[in-house]
Amino acid sequence: MQKVRVPISSFQFGEVSDSLSSRIDTPILNSSAERVENFVVMSEGSLKKRHGLRHIYDYNLTYDANNPDKSHLTSFVFDDNEQYVVSIEHQKARFFRLVDNDTVSLVATVTTDTNSAALPFDQDYLNQYSFAQYGDVLFVCHPLFAPRVITRTSLTTFEVSTFSFDQRADGHKIYQPYYDFQSQGVTLDPSATTGTGVTLVTSSDYWTSDHVGTIIRYHESEIEITAVASATSATGDVVDTLKIRLAVLNPFRTIEGSSTVEVTHIAHGFSGGETIVIEDAAAVGGINTGNLNGTRTVGNNIIDENTYTFTAGGAASKAEDGGGYVKLVTHSPTTDWSEQAFSAVRGYPAAVCFHENRLVFAGTLAQPDTIFMSQIGKFFNFDTGDAEDTDSIDLTAATGQVNEIRYLVSNRDLQVFGASGELYVPTYLNQAITPTNAQIRKQTPYGTDYIQPASIDGATVFVQHDGHTVREYLYTDGEDAYTASAVSTLSSHLIDHPRSMTVVHSAFDLPDSYAFFTLASGEGALFSSNRAEKRASWTRVTSLGNFDGTVAVHNRLFANLYDENNNLQLCEFANDVGLDFYLYEAVFTNTVDVSSLYNSGDVVDVIGVKSGKQSYLGQITVNGSEEIDLSAYSESAFTHAYVGKKFTAKIVTNSIDASISNGPMTGEVRGIGTTVLDLKQTRSLKVNNRSFVQDNSFTGKKEIRILGHSRDPKITIEQDDPLSLQVNGLIAELIF
Repeated sequence: MQKVRVPISSFQFGEVSDSLSSRIDTPILNSSAERVENFVVMSEGSLKKRHGLRHIYDYNLTYDANNPDKSHLTSFVFDDNEQYVVSIEHQKARFFRLVDNDTVSLVATVTTDTNSAALPFDQDYLNQYSFAQYGDVLFVCHPLFAPRVITRTSLTTFEVSTFSFDQRADGHKIYQPYYDFQSQGVTLDPSATTGTGVTLVTSSDYWTSDHVGTIIRYHESEIEITAVASATSATGDVVDTLKIRLAVLNPFRTIEGSSTVEVTHIAHGFSGGETIVIEDAAAVGGINTGNLNGTRTVGNNIIDENTYTFTAGGAASKAEDGGGYVKLVTHSPTTDWSEQAFSAVRGYPAAVCFHENRLVFAGTLAQPDTIFMSQIGKFFNFDTGDAEDTDSIDLTAATGQVNEIRYLVSNRDLQVFGASGELYVPTYLNQAITPTNAQIRKQTPYGTDYIQPASIDGATVFVQHDGHTVREYLYTDGEDAYTASAVSTLSSHLIDHPRSMTVVHSAFDLPDSYAFFTLASGEGALFSSNRAEKRASWTRVTSLGNFDGTVAVHNRLFANLYDENNNLQLCEFANDVGLDFYLYEAVFTNTVDVSSLYNSGDVVDVIGVKSGKQSYLGQITVNGSEEIDLSAYSESAFTHAYVGKKFTAKIVTNSIDASISNGPMTGEVRGIGTTVLDLKQTRSLKVNNRSFVQDNSFTGKKEIRILGHSRDPKITIEQDDPLSLQVNGLIAELIF
């Protein structure tokens, strides 16, 4: 019989797939485990039992397989003292204020907007919403409704309104994006330059009933659609007066001794004889402004599609080009018309963020690959103007295929995540993004699932479109481009169609950052990254209930879970308490009221605390008064108690294997003799069904003998009592 000592010096790679079971050639196998359940991987590679879940709120919502998404959690942070968890639900929004580390309270519930209309939030699409916050305002976006603006009006009150673009002071112009949705060459022919009930005829089918209420722009003048008679005829109200500014500077050409003036007017659409009104023309060729401006008639002999003539009120003294910037009041047929980009007809933005002091929208139904950036510092103004540096930007990803934009992330650059690939809008050194330098560059081809990407350890983590791979989007100087390497390869079995993701910094009283994923199975997966050490670790997170969503507020992590009765509960990962759905009783008394969560007949676990030391009191049945009776325990023994449900904490090592002189022992019958565990502040432990319980926390090396032989020997570490547990590593004695 031979013996060899096999070290597992750390668990820095967390839980890995059993597909690595024969890879004894890689050090990953001895720095990971087959199962790591409800532990957090510390930066040192140790495993520390996760925090328990403190119960906060019962939504009174029950799981429905047909509509499983009941709440989408997001954060709202104004400053360190004004922080909130926001629950977006079906036609409802709830706001929970984080009063202090122990108190989270519901402060507002909103079901209607500022116009007393029902909120558009729909349980069928809650997981697809995107959010962006600035100061006291939170924007909520989805292609099926106009962006909603959630505004905090006081410390405990919120209101919801529909996003509204800025307008010119006279109300005659809305600063919103427009687009030419019509086919090339289709003309718009208004029946008048002013007034209500103006008939709008298109040369091809265009109008639908959904156009009612939308704005059409005739050159630069706006018309609000009030009715649709047919696919080629609609009725609208002219907001101001239909006029155009000729695109060419100095469009007039005079002829010496003649009152005929040639006009350069690109794609004018006149046939001759139309009446026009000229405004703002400057004197040219000796013809004064009074003889140029005013009502004129287009000459019958049209020169070409871009040039025509009219007769001025006086003759020119010389041939000259001039007139300055000229405007025409006209309702002639034109191909220069457009429609508002955000509407019930064209859809609304899917993505939103703030970047370089601009509000950025992207991904409408009609323009799925277009990005809309507001003017700098004017978040409600999307007027492109004359393409000045501060003007709004419309940018389309013309990369050869339509890239349906789902999310935007403001990072080193403006990162763009679409259904079929990842792109970015570069930021230039010492330069802001402007209308003249903005561009979209496609980088990787994986596509993003309906989960908001988030930044961790310098990269942006996203779930690939297939729902089975997590990647990190990272700019590399070596390639001068973004890469999207998979970070879930070693733990691919854990990635089961994630439904939500959040990143929490310095959680679980540890300095590291973690990304928490909720999965279709109802379990969770916890990811941590240390790029400097080339380590990406995953662990499994379970509870007696099913995880539905999570959100982080600084170093605090909140979760929605369905409990054993399929009721949705809001909880927080708080304190080293080995219980989920726990209630905290500040003063230890003979009876504890648990009616806020538990019912008569429920069996709960109870932990008593005195002088900071926890003691497991066992399981107690809730009585008919929805209380638990603690009279069997002396009040002087404990100062307060936790009442909840204990959760599984379990580590199953990979097969303990070794290579000897004639090769690896893989598949051979072998056993594990003495195992030495390196523990820290551990109270309860069970190793291969051999229990170890300490009255006081234990730190140091603990030797435990294990019996039995098999072809696949493993060490299972778990516990009976829901108390503290940290495993730094172990050394197993392999016998063969």
